[in-house]
Amino acid sequence: MSKNNYYEAVFIIKQSASSGHVEAMANEFVSLIEGQGGDVTKTELCGLRTLAYPIQKNTKGHYVLLNIACSVDCIKEFERKINISEDVIRYLVIKVEKLDSNPSALIRRASGKDYI
Repeated sequence: MSKNNYYEAVFIIKQSASSGHVEAMANEFVSLIEGQGGDVTKTELCGLRTLAYPIQKNTKGHYVLLNIACSVDCIKEFERKINISEDVIRYLVIKVEKLDSNPSALIRRASGKDYI
């Protein structure tokens, strides 16, 4: 297996999905990554939020953030699976130098502790 890289992945699930379905999907993606030899160090279910503009007739979406340490092949498989999921309306995966264990800006803002 090749060297592990660090990634942050954010994906938005359709507003029609229940909280239980969102959690199940997040767990499914975590299992996929771990099954490929990767490690998910943080999973944040950021809740239902209003989108800046409608996407596929959705005005809101359930945001999920994952911090991932895995190989390039693992992240490619993750992106392939998330791309064919009908419930995911947008996703973004970026490579980072190190993983941040602190709460994300979305969680900090929701808790009233918005600081940098």
